[in-house]
Amino acid sequence: MKTNKMIKAALMAALTAVGAYLIIPVGPVPITLQTFFVLLSGRLLGKKYGVLAQITYLLLGAFGLPIFSGGQGGLGVIIGPTGGFLISFVIAAWIAAYCSGNYKKDFVILTTAVLSNYLIGSIYFAFITGTGIIASLNLTVIPFIPGDLLKIIMVLILAPIIEKRLSLN
Repeated sequence: MKTNKMIKAALMAALTAVGAYLIIPVGPVPITLQTFFVLLSGRLLGKKYGVLAQITYLLLGAFGLPIFSGGQGGLGVIIGPTGGFLISFVIAAWIAAYCSGNYKKDFVILTTAVLSNYLIGSIYFAFITGTGIIASLNLTVIPFIPGDLLKIIMVLILAPIIEKRLSLN
């Protein structure tokens, strides 16, 4: 069972990397599908393996694999302006793992996971760039809200289907 979960965690790390290549540039932080896979990893794999998937993703990228948005890699990306968003993936996956199958409750949990991403990422961005917090929110949060709501809805719809098809539980 452990091997099965570790393989699924590796798959979710790989899917997070794939999500980094699907970008819509809107400013200093592009819109990607990474958040979708972060939420899905926590929701499907639970706290331990969902978090492991995101730590694996971060470590591979930190060691230089070009798996961050736009094909970037290296520790410089993590300590750069968008690094807070990457680091927050671990926390967001952990929060998403608290989903229970109740759509209303899970919507709140997944929204909280995304909000943790916004909070950590925008504060980190403001600190690294010297941008004020309001300007940081305008650059790194506001443009992402509609897409992230759609990602939350997609996780709510797809996670139960994936669980049934792959017998993840």
